[in-house]
Amino acid sequence: MKTRFCLALLTIVLCFSCRSDKAELAGSRFDSYDIRDLADIRKDGKLKALIAYSGTSYFLYRGQPMGYEYEMLLKLAEHFNLDLELQIARDLNQMLEELRKGNIDIVAHGLAITKERQKIASFTDYLYLTQQVLVQRKPDNWDQLAYRQKKRSLINDAVELIGETVSVRKNSSYYLRLLHLSDELGEDIIIDTLKGNLSTDEIIKMVAEGKIKYTIADSNIAHINASSYPELDVEVPVSSSQRIAWAVRPNASELLEATNTWIRNNRRKQEFNVIFNKYFKNERRYKRRVKSEFYSLNNEQISKYDDIIKMNAAKIDWDWRILASLIYQESQFNTSAKSWAGAKGLMQMMPGTAKELGVNNILDPNDNIAGGSAYLKKMYDRFEEVTDTMQRTKFAMAAYNCGYSHVRDAQRLAEYNGLDPYVWDQSTDQMILALSFPKNYNLDFITSGYVNGKEPFSYVNQIFERYNHYTHFIE
Repeated sequence: MKTRFCLALLTIVLCFSCRSDKAELAGSRFDSYDIRDLADIRKDGKLKALIAYSGTSYFLYRGQPMGYEYEMLLKLAEHFNLDLELQIARDLNQMLEELRKGNIDIVAHGLAITKERQKIASFTDYLYLTQQVLVQRKPDNWDQLAYRQKKRSLINDAVELIGETVSVRKNSSYYLRLLHLSDELGEDIIIDTLKGNLSTDEIIKMVAEGKIKYTIADSNIAHINASSYPELDVEVPVSSSQRIAWAVRPNASELLEATNTWIRNNRRKQEFNVIFNKYFKNERRYKRRVKSEFYSLNNEQISKYDDIIKMNAAKIDWDWRILASLIYQESQFNTSAKSWAGAKGLMQMMPGTAKELGVNNILDPNDNIAGGSAYLKKMYDRFEEVTDTMQRTKFAMAAYNCGYSHVRDAQRLAEYNGLDPYVWDQSTDQMILALSFPKNYNLDFITSGYVNGKEPFSYVNQIFERYNHYTHFIE
């Protein structure tokens, strides 16, 4: 089964009282859980995961969804042979609360395992080990200071935080650590609580910009962010090693055990290490990404051709993000892309089709997108009997990929098999797959014969999977 993704924007709007964090955790213990373990998840066919939108967890870069938790979830869903349904947490303080509500199966976020959290959720085996460090800003004249002056200008030991103000999210492990550190030191550290919609990356940026003085972060997150902010110091530890894991419902013992087996079998393998290093060790790639205008945490841009795409999408009355996703599928926004069959440019137009549509320069972005969009509209108009707009869009995409006549054959085969020929999902799409087999493409009413049905089937699915991501990242 191919893993598919459904994105839902989850905005958590909850009020917090001014209780201590320990009291708040105790007050939010789950009295009951919906019973939904691995058997129920398999029956449903979907693994429902809560993920955070941040520069290391889940984001959009040059038209492609990326992130450590995102890639790991793909691997887990593939291992379970399940579709993946992502929900995006806007309030990171309340991620575990969603388990109690029964909206999700797993919280895929870098959660430090603590005794307080174990009272309200079950944690998987650790994915990696880290420790918490202090994030602080160096003085502006850092390069001119002597060694001793540099030492005096920074916090060098956690004990020096007594009486200082440190800004963190409430309900985070960083908040708990500051409470415990105050107890250990015998004097108070002033804790400034930040909104739950701020990611750790964003809070670190606030320190770099001088908006707050100090924060706490996991070492791996702090160091990869500091690679882009040389004015930051992230070398002072404030905790011992901590286990970072994901969370499931306390009654989901089968899901927990199966996930633990997957983690234990893969934690030391190269593939897992490659994914970790990609997001937490590769400083060069991180710097390039965070400076890009096509990074979703910087701008709501997908490609350098967004304006052209928007203009042509408006002409054919399509959501521009769908058209952008199709163009990414065709060429990954490479204007000089060429296929083995001779298709060229952003929308991989065949020279004959380009000539028919009056496209002067097939490699010119304006001409190519205008011509490709016009051809899509032509295909869309030919399926006038399909009344649902989104279904009709999928028919048009399939025809763009493999040809109108093959899609019409799939419709005929759907009707022959008692399926609705005017619905793509779970109907005509299954018949386009079936046209790969002689017993189907040799039927006397099939006009265009064999087609590699996996190609248009996957083509449509992947475009809409990507579009679902785009709808979250791009307004």
